[in-house]
Amino acid sequence: MMKEQEMNVDKYDIPLWRKYTLSVQEASKYFRIGDKKLKKLIDENPDADFILWNGSRPQIKRKVFEQFVDEKLSAI
Repeated sequence: MMKEQEMNVDKYDIPLWRKYTLSVQEASKYFRIGDKKLKKLIDENPDADFILWNGSRPQIKRKVFEQFVDEKLSAI
């Protein structure tokens, strides 16, 4: 039988493809782009629409970044 605490963790585990924003590590997995490359893109485009700043931590807006990749990046 599962402990109540373990059930709560699984209850709120949202799949990456359903999240509005992704951490750099999650975006790296989702888009199959290295986290160093993502950090470089963030450094080069700090005011880009695909970045939501949570204090000093960037969050990647998944759908907006998908458009950015489709339109602006031909090879990563």
